[in-house]
Amino acid sequence: MARASRTVGTEVARGALLLACALGLARLSMPPAAGAVEFVAVTYNVGTNPALAHDADPGDGYTGAQAQIADDWYGNGLAWPPAIDAVAAFFASLEPEIVAFQEIFHSEQCAEIPLELRAGFVCESWQPGDPTVAQRVLGPGYQIACNLGKPDKCLAVRVDFGHFAGCEEALCLDGLDGVAIPGCGGGARVGRGTIELVGGGTLTVVNVHGTSGIGDADRDCRVAQFAQIFESLDGEPAANGSINLVLADFNVDPARWIGFDPSANLLELHAPVAGGGSFEYVSEVGFEALPTYLGYFNLDHLVSDALTGACTTPGVGGAPPVLGTTYFDHVPIVCAVPEPVSGPSFVAGVAAIAWLARRRRARLAARR
Repeated sequence: MARASRTVGTEVARGALLLACALGLARLSMPPAAGAVEFVAVTYNVGTNPALAHDADPGDGYTGAQAQIADDWYGNGLAWPPAIDAVAAFFASLEPEIVAFQEIFHSEQCAEIPLELRAGFVCESWQPGDPTVAQRVLGPGYQIACNLGKPDKCLAVRVDFGHFAGCEEALCLDGLDGVAIPGCGGGARVGRGTIELVGGGTLTVVNVHGTSGIGDADRDCRVAQFAQIFESLDGEPAANGSINLVLADFNVDPARWIGFDPSANLLELHAPVAGGGSFEYVSEVGFEALPTYLGYFNLDHLVSDALTGACTTPGVGGAPPVLGTTYFDHVPIVCAVPEPVSGPSFVAGVAAIAWLARRRRARLAARR
């Protein structure tokens, strides 16, 4: 376990250094338009997968046996303390305004796990009333609202940026609008939240975790879920605001699966990969996009009808990962959003990174 702790610290330090260097280079830019919405948004499936090569490095602190316990009892959610610490350090260095989680273990479920299966996991030290894993990794400066019946799928907003309409607590389980789809598991995999911005106005955010799998039933569930985003969730689309941001693990590659997966076809109808639709990808998409999932696909995305930005993917393309241990099967998608525009542009992307650099320098200066 000592080696795992050193790995966490090393990776976090390397990641922070790389981020600082990358942001420091982005100096030539246009300032965001007056009155524009400016923020950093992250979508992150923080789950694990027993099929990964967990025993390839016997000294990294996480084993195949632990991965099997996580699969059997923890829903493959974020529940291993060194990984929790790494994710907490990652968010502490980034301080994003908006976060979407998929597969984040809900601590109250520890009560259902036998004592002998808690060792080495978050449940080993859990007590009723403890902060949830989502609260632990984000800290007290965030308000969290979760999908209906799905406490492992949550949105979070930094309280100095805004708050969720209708949510008066720091944590609102079932705090997002949602409708369960019969035959597609319990709870809602699509959740809508309306953020009332501190600076005025609102932003509609949608958390999506598409059903995984390639069987006909899996595809049918994804089609129904994606229809909720763009067509009807509760009589209106989930993305029903004047400005909408969808943060998703679609569990389908919007470009590479077109033609043989009807859920990818539905995404293409509303958010064409080539652009020109009512919704555009903020994150990188397309046949030439650098894969972010296991070296093959791009499943995780941010999509909007009015926002563009520049995105980074820790753990891909030479960027240091959140954690060096083989644990996560997804990587975070981190996007700096500078302003509402009609579509993606290079200038807007450069402006986003430069703005993030300015924001980070200002925060560091304020703490001195």
